[in-house]
Amino acid sequence: MWRNREVQWLFISLLSISLAAFVLAGFLFSIRVAWFVLVTSGLLAGCNFFFTRWRYDEIEKLSGYLRKISSGDDSLDVRDNQEGELSILKNDIYKVTLMLSEHRSFLEKDKLTLTNALSDISHQLKTPLTSMMVMADLLSDSTLEESKRAEFTQHIRVQLERIEWLVSSLLTLSKIDAGTIAFKKDTVAVRDLIQRAVQPVLIPMEIKEQTLNVNGDESVTFIGDLRWTAEALINILKNAVEHTGEGGVISISFSENPLYTEITISDNGDGIPKEDLPYIFRRFYKGKNASDDSVGIGLAMAYSIITSQQGDLEVRSEKGNGTVFSIKFYK
Repeated sequence: MWRNREVQWLFISLLSISLAAFVLAGFLFSIRVAWFVLVTSGLLAGCNFFFTRWRYDEIEKLSGYLRKISSGDDSLDVRDNQEGELSILKNDIYKVTLMLSEHRSFLEKDKLTLTNALSDISHQLKTPLTSMMVMADLLSDSTLEESKRAEFTQHIRVQLERIEWLVSSLLTLSKIDAGTIAFKKDTVAVRDLIQRAVQPVLIPMEIKEQTLNVNGDESVTFIGDLRWTAEALINILKNAVEHTGEGGVISISFSENPLYTEITISDNGDGIPKEDLPYIFRRFYKGKNASDDSVGIGLAMAYSIITSQQGDLEVRSEKGNGTVFSIKFYK
């Protein structure tokens, strides 16, 4: 405490004032009054000393607390319900400690998520890479028939396209999670959105002789990003086409009310098992009915795109009774 120049000047000033008051009281009044003034000044200076010492002790405790926080110990509680600047400081430090603790938890969670994502990516890439290495070794055989050579070359091309799609999808998901994609806030006509989303799935539906029904008022709109929302709907529609058998029906309906705009995509396919429903929007999750080519990233991307626009995506399904995806964009 005495190393503080402010404290030194404070007590030097108090001592100077006390001595001046002692001399002045003795000169103007009497020696008894002068001693009374000196004793009173001494008592006031002593009270000031003990009060200052107490504040220094409290500040030292807070410094120790902050050192513990910096070392990773945020379990201490210094909240003080009394009045005063130190009490306010203690409560503010406690609030900052809670924020740091939550931030540390988020960082640990993000680190775990990144670790799991890298593990999933390596697993997803391992299979096509291994397959291509085998095919490359076979292609190096000069005695290989031309028909087999063409077949292996086509297989490698398919696997390369699969890797390219996987890397592109993972990059998109990473950008969405990081919040680096700026979603537009345009007035989007749902009819135009549906027309854009169904184009990539028309040929697969025609091959499986599936029927597409679209119902809704042309005036229905919502505030969002046309291109990215269409990407989300494409992934949902691809899932519906994949899990609906030949001759099946896929229906799209849309409507709006004062609270939200709703788009519903339903099919009469196999449905999703009850135990898979809570996890279908989790990336790399493959349900029991998933095909061998499924990666488990399409619905995760759709969910991220919609929720990043303050929308909501829900699913209802029963085994053997089809699936219904409900998208809501709130006003």
